[in-house]
Amino acid sequence: MDLNSTGMTREELIETAHKYLNENLMKRYDIVAEKGDGMYLIDADGKEYLDFIGGIAVNATGHCNKAVVEAIKEQAETLIHSSNYFYTIPQTMLAKLVCENIGMDKFQYQNSGAEANEAMIKLARKYGTDNYGPNRYKIVTATMSFHGRTLATLAATGQPGTALTNGYTPFIPGFTFAEFNNLKSFEDACDEDTIAIMVEPVQGEGGVYPATPEFLQGLRKLCDEKGMLLLFDEVQTGWGRTGDLMAYMRYGVKPDIVSMAKALGGGMPIAGICASEKVMSTFGAGAHGTTFGGNPVCAAAACAEIKEIIKEKLPENAAAMGDYFMDKLKALPGIKEVRGMGLLVGVEFEKDIAFDIKHNAGDKGLLLTAIKPNTIRMIPPLIVSKEDIDKAFAILSEVVAELV
Repeated sequence: MDLNSTGMTREELIETAHKYLNENLMKRYDIVAEKGDGMYLIDADGKEYLDFIGGIAVNATGHCNKAVVEAIKEQAETLIHSSNYFYTIPQTMLAKLVCENIGMDKFQYQNSGAEANEAMIKLARKYGTDNYGPNRYKIVTATMSFHGRTLATLAATGQPGTALTNGYTPFIPGFTFAEFNNLKSFEDACDEDTIAIMVEPVQGEGGVYPATPEFLQGLRKLCDEKGMLLLFDEVQTGWGRTGDLMAYMRYGVKPDIVSMAKALGGGMPIAGICASEKVMSTFGAGAHGTTFGGNPVCAAAACAEIKEIIKEKLPENAAAMGDYFMDKLKALPGIKEVRGMGLLVGVEFEKDIAFDIKHNAGDKGLLLTAIKPNTIRMIPPLIVSKEDIDKAFAILSEVVAELV
């Protein structure tokens, strides 16, 4: 669908959106996105924007990757939906592809990152109560974490007193928070009723803070010693973003359960959790389910997406381009710190200018996100080149120089 087919101008479409859509987001860009091509988002007026948002870490292989588009077309012409009472070829082949490439045993389908994390929480709690009794259900998560917007994932999100969490209490009990990258804090937060520790290998919404290897290794050791499960939320870091297929592979620390979404589907809504056979068997008949999870079209798209990520060596490109980008960003004026891993990159400024940077850069043709008043985040498609990064840096330099 293009703007011409609506019979509206750009301004009329935006006015219609304001009338009928609940505007619960931060201020949108004044852009009507109509097309996507590789590294570029194209608006209804034909203006091209270098996209360093990437659908919020979704478009790993770029906008409208040809292999993904062909997989969607082919599957949509044969079977769009059937329900999980039947086996389907895309669903089965994707589960095999995922498990074999990341060293896991079993895959459970979901539709979104929040649902995947919700399923991970459910699985850990049921594992604890089934194996140790009804009191073994507590989970320790990190301060400044972000795990989703369902009631359980909000309870797990370590940002109390913010717009994310205000107004939704009382929360589901059983969650306590410890300081990210502080092993002693996590040790102290665990008690005899704790069944799991749940962390992001890189805190994205919390400010782009990578975990230290010592921290994740220490959590693995602590969980092994205490009979607890280690849960990794890789909704944002998974499938090439940090320089390996999954971030835990780069750290050399394997979780008991890992969640994934975003880049998995190449733009289609699909998510899931992977676990060992022993842990996943906790979800027996009727213990968990989904209507749309593993939808044939989404699963076919995800198969194509993963194959492209592997074939084109996009995790390796993410590692190399991420290092190149972060080195350049250190030359920006007024910065406090550059942080990140692979192509999950954050820049913290001395002043609260992040939202001005976001919108001023958009006016000049560069799309990025502001996650705090003083911090921007850039999560471009993993196909990004040095030329793309140089162009983005030139725009950023101009914008920042006007604000500091």
